[in-house]
Parts: sequence; structure tokens; C-alpha cells
Amino acid sequence: MFPTTMSRSARRALVSLAAMTVVMLAWPLVAQHVTPSKPFLEKTGFYLRSAGFKIQFANDPMSLRALKALPPHRFVIHKAGGTPRYVYADPGVCNCIFSGTRDNYDSYLSILRNPIPGVADVSPDYKTEASAML
Repeated sequence: MFPTTMSRSARRALVSLAAMTVVMLAWPLVAQHVTPSKPFLEKTGFYLRSAGFKIQFANDPMSLRALKALPPHRFVIHKAGGTPRYVYADPGVCNCIFSGTRDNYDSYLSILRNPIPGVADVSPDYKTEASAML
């Protein structure tokens, strides 16, 4: 089994190994509750506006209460007048609430599935030609 006497350095190594194991197992649980990064949130706001969501800034007491009542960065479905409204609160970047219809939500999902190519998505030939010219 285990020796009854253990050197101080061996004990430290065992404790540090146990601590690392706990951190490695707990990290995914902590990462679930972390706020998304600012560039991601800015892109999300752009995609929501592009999909047709209406934006309402929380610049009065009533809209601030509504913003604080909603979970941040999550879609909530409200049935107002029999039609579902998709609501997304963004307290960090724009301090606003996005609201839209099912069609707006479907359009948003379509944008996420087919993202617009970025600057880094340039064909390899162009990159080679540009570096040769410099």
C-alpha cells in the first residue's frame, strides 16, 4: 500500500498533482458561465441587426429593468398577442435588447450557418502575389 512516511517533496508533488486534477476537472464547468468575448458579442449584434431584429436601447428606467430581468446573451421567447417574439439581451456591449419574429430568428441562424468570409479567407494565390510585390 502507501508508505507511512513520505518525504516532504513527495508530499508536495502529490498535493500539486491533486490540485491540478481538480482544476482540470472543474475548468469546463467554469467555462460554461463565462461571458463571451467582446468581438464575438459585437459580431452577434451585427448579425442580429442584419437578420432584421429591432434594437431597443436601455436608456430609461423601464427599459433598464427589462434588460436586467432578461438573461444576458440568451434568446428568450415571449408570446405577445399570440405570436412568439424572440428577445435577446445584450447588457455588455450595446446595453440594449434585440427583439424579432420567428423569421428574423431563422434568418439569424442562416447567417450563423453561412458566415461571410473574412479578410483572412483570401485565396492562396493572392497572398503569394501580394507578398512577392512587397
